[in-house]
Amino acid sequence: MSSNERRQRVERVAGSRRAKLTPAPGTRPEPVPRDDTNAVGAEASVNTSGPNDERMLRDVPPHY
Repeated sequence: MSSNERRQRVERVAGSRRAKLTPAPGTRPEPVPRDDTNAVGAEASVNTSGPNDERMLRDVPPHY
């Protein structure tokens, strides 16, 4: 398999100003709802918070 077969490709869409990418290798093209606990990778995204998340949610930019 060459390197071009493993990469996303840009496809032109007739009548559109924007192009679209083909799905990345190893991914599914359709979105997965956040509530879907059976989805691959869903267990990693549930209740993940970093050490600064609480402070970042409280902070307000000075122009507000």
